[in-house]
Amino acid sequence: MHTRARIHADPVLEFDRFDCLPDSLVLLILNKLEDVRSLGRCSAVSKRFSGLVPFVHDVCVKIDRVVTVDGDSDAALNLPSPKPHNILSHLLKLVLFAITKPFHVMGGNPNGAGRPLFPQLSQHSPAQVLRSFSHVRSLRVELPSGDVGVEEGVLLKWRAEYGSTLQNCVILGGTLVSREGAGGEREPSPDDGGTMPESFYTNGGLKLRVVWSISCLIAASTRHYLLRPIVDEHPTLRSLVLADADGQGALRMGAEQLRDFRERRVSAPACSNRTQVPACNIKLRYAPCLELPGGLALQGATLLVIKPAGDGSGGGRGGRKEAEAFVSGAFDGPLRFAVKALMKRRTYLLEMNGF
Repeated sequence: MHTRARIHADPVLEFDRFDCLPDSLVLLILNKLEDVRSLGRCSAVSKRFSGLVPFVHDVCVKIDRVVTVDGDSDAALNLPSPKPHNILSHLLKLVLFAITKPFHVMGGNPNGAGRPLFPQLSQHSPAQVLRSFSHVRSLRVELPSGDVGVEEGVLLKWRAEYGSTLQNCVILGGTLVSREGAGGEREPSPDDGGTMPESFYTNGGLKLRVVWSISCLIAASTRHYLLRPIVDEHPTLRSLVLADADGQGALRMGAEQLRDFRERRVSAPACSNRTQVPACNIKLRYAPCLELPGGLALQGATLLVIKPAGDGSGGGRGGRKEAEAFVSGAFDGPLRFAVKALMKRRTYLLEMNGF
């Protein structure tokens, strides 16, 4: 008669080897995740993860949807499109979808009551979500789309650096077409003097570039205003970027800019929900057509370099070389090529009052 075999779990195999990893190594892994949703899910895995996630240094918050606070909340939550046509009109009175259930389990009651870290709401602003992190050094917030509406086929990109106020801004614009659709035009030679064609003044070209400048500066100053509670609540921040999924614009603040922001706070006008734009000097460079790598061409290619008036040639970062490095490194790929070509063109100076 055969004895009945019994299967017993090997006590050695029951041991979780992941528990042997030191907290410093687990934090290194969590920092590689960055995405705040993924970190929220990790915090729900175990008490150990829940205790480590708040100490993550690198965080990225991607906004799914922008909805207005006032009005019918049910209608706001059921918008047919996650990308409003003009976010700038909604940006000043928004609730940003960031994180819901994953972070409800963070910071639970140690007695097992399961008290959530956040109130049971269906949406949170980035400032609310980030309150669960106490050691953030690098933060990227991404809006669902760009702020400035443009016509189809028009390329408009901007990058800005802010401290307590605007330090540098660069705008690249034009109409992106195939080389075949460019009518056989070639990249202008620097030897032609870079003279602005007369049609640029008569067909509304200059006026359009001024509108681009004002629109991008309003978008940048609005984003800067919205970042104030985040900067105030996170003194450990060393790098902060507020960009959008379309790649249209990005506001950046490094360690020096964040220090300047905290020490020299500029109050916003009572009637405005954005930081005031100072009086600026604008350097405009233009080319009727630029050939870009990849079989594309940029018609009406325009580069606008904006600095606060009175900063001198050095701009907001303390020197000409630093300012030029900001402009040349603002964009990647074919757009970097376009900036390099436009920097060789004749410069036209414009002045703009603060607003």
